[in-house]
Order: sequence, then structure tokens, then C-alpha cells
Amino acid sequence: MLCGIGIAEMVFNEVDRRIEFKAEMKDGEALSPGMTIATLIGPAAGCLTAERVALNFLQRLSGIATLTARFVSAVKGQVKILDTRKTTPGWRRLEKYAVRTGGGHNHRTGLYDMVLIKDNHIEIAGGITPAVKAVRRRHRRIFIEVEIKTLDELKEALKLKIQRIMLDNLNLNQIQRAVDIARASRPDIEIELSGGININNIGEYANSGVDYISIGALTHSAPAIDIALKMKSLGHNES
Repeated sequence: MLCGIGIAEMVFNEVDRRIEFKAEMKDGEALSPGMTIATLIGPAAGCLTAERVALNFLQRLSGIATLTARFVSAVKGQVKILDTRKTTPGWRRLEKYAVRTGGGHNHRTGLYDMVLIKDNHIEIAGGITPAVKAVRRRHRRIFIEVEIKTLDELKEALKLKIQRIMLDNLNLNQIQRAVDIARASRPDIEIELSGGININNIGEYANSGVDYISIGALTHSAPAIDIALKMKSLGHNES
């Protein structure tokens, strides 16, 4: 799946505005071997100077969009696929855009737009309840998600003013039990799965009745797509 065509055009224009960039495809369209993504006409020096940076963007972002699309296809609309903050430094907005291009959804962008209370926070605060209460004292309306590792932790969290629980590294039987407990206690609560889920087993997890499955691999392990620039001389000058 193609992603980043507009960014590639910006790179070439930044290097040399004499380069004419004609996109032959749009972000989100399916790629196959031998396809022409874009055609460029301009000075060879500028084209070659911009080549690697433009291809880095295209290959990386297309890889993320492609991997995301595979996960989205595997769950067949039963759950929403989320990314994480496990992104390349400086690339977060771009990589999260690529996830959306592949049909996925974005989790939080940073530490400011929602609170995810994880095991380290729970340990430092002395438990789930004091951790949530500490956040609520400072931020009355912020969205809070709590990471759950046991059914006892789940029952505790469901009594608190939170919007989402994350079931982390539980097996399928534990997940199903947790979903049943959560739906009976808090029909409004959102449920997310995380940990140990891959393209081969995600179908099983998608059937558990959860709302979201977050996949860190979308951005930290997506293989780059093979995209190349092929030059053709229009004469004996540098064009």
C-alpha cells in the first residue's frame, strides 16, 4: 500500500523547484511490482540529491501502511487496530498518518492527550486506585486507561472513574472472562488488548468481544517496501 507520495514530492521540490513531479498514484492505493508511482522531469543533479531522502519516506511509510492493512484485513471489522507511541524519533506524526492510511486508528499521540496507567505507575503510586485518584485530582476530565494483568486488578479498576482498560498479555480464556466481567459491570467501558498478538493469531483475539487491539509492531517493525528511482537521460545535459 502506497503512503507518502505527497511527502516525496515536497522533498524533490525542496531540493530543486525546477523538478516537475507528477504523482501517478495516491496514498492508500495498492502496490504491485513494476508499477510507476510518480514521474519526474528535471535536472539530474537535483533528482539524485533528493532520491534517498524521498525514497526513505516512501519506503518506510508505505511499509507501515501495508502492515497495518494486513492486520485490519485479518480482523474483518470486528475490532479497531491501534498503533502505539513506539515510533521513530521525529517521525511520529508521519508514522501515525501511515497507520491511518492502512486503515488503522491512532492511540494517544503523547503524554498530554490521555493518561495510560501502566505497571510502573501502579507500583510507584501504591496501587491502581491511588494511581487513578492522583490523576483525577489534577485532571478531572482527561481520558484515563488502566493496564490490567489480573482479574482482581480488573475488578478494582472497574470501580474507578476511567474510560478504558487494557488487558495486557492475558491468554484467550482470561481475556474472555475479563470481557464478560467488564461488560456486566460497566457496559460503557472500552476494552483494549495488547501484548503477544501477531498477524497469525490476531483473528482469535478479535473474536473475544474487545473494542481495540494495539500493535506496537505497526511502527517499530514494519518492513520497508522496495521502491526505486530509475533515471532516463533526455540528452547530454543534466536534464
